[in-house]
Amino acid sequence: MIQKIDEAVSFIRSRSSLEPRVGVVLGSGLGNVVDAIDVDTEISYGDIPGAKASTVIGHAGKMILGRVGETPVVALAGRMHFYEGHEMPEVMHLARVVGRLGIEKFIVTNAAGGVNTSFKAGDLMLISDHINFSGVNPLRGPNIDDLGPRFPDMTEAYPLALRNTAREVAREQQLMLQEGVYLFLSGPTYETPAEIRAFRTLGADAVGMSTVPEVIAMSHMNVPVLGISCITNMAAGVLNQKLSHIEVMETTQRVQKEFTALMLGIIQKL
Repeated sequence: MIQKIDEAVSFIRSRSSLEPRVGVVLGSGLGNVVDAIDVDTEISYGDIPGAKASTVIGHAGKMILGRVGETPVVALAGRMHFYEGHEMPEVMHLARVVGRLGIEKFIVTNAAGGVNTSFKAGDLMLISDHINFSGVNPLRGPNIDDLGPRFPDMTEAYPLALRNTAREVAREQQLMLQEGVYLFLSGPTYETPAEIRAFRTLGADAVGMSTVPEVIAMSHMNVPVLGISCITNMAAGVLNQKLSHIEVMETTQRVQKEFTALMLGIIQKL
């Protein structure tokens, strides 16, 4: 496994001499941040050893190396999901590759359903913690000692210092930033109203089908993570309406300006 990861790292370094300090994953419909990057190199996922193209609408499926202001970054425009049929090592592959490129901070973003009834579609939520309710731990199997320990600590998967930076940027931009716990499910079905009521009791504020495998991969590699969810819809049973991916895409388009400004501000502060 480590050979596959390092083969991908070598390939990327053959295409760009940029040494990124910050890594970013852009979730469903949140790819406009890419337009603000001073691009050095773009690489399609299908060209990167061990990676596969995303099959989900709203995921461009490419890696971008460049700069935001003076900060060298590597951005993943889209991700691979467990529900697409990929195994967990494949889902984590690009995050691990980005980690091996030498980043110091990692920002994960996603589209999520609002479980907290005080939220509304279009809110941005800072992830304070997560619940892995997928039934699978991404690190199951032989440990890759070159990446991290057998039993990684998850106490501060989303360090307070990074969250404080995000809050500071949001205040400067006069942007309301929610905060809460993200619950991860395997998908691809949306949740039932009964499940959402149960998750609310467990302490979840938002629910989605991504992000946690990447965060666990980064915790394993001792890379600090900042997480931001775009609440694209209220989860099943909160409102008297059915859920659809069309609503997800429409909401992300509506908040692109605020989301992009927040991301750029955070990257430059980091």
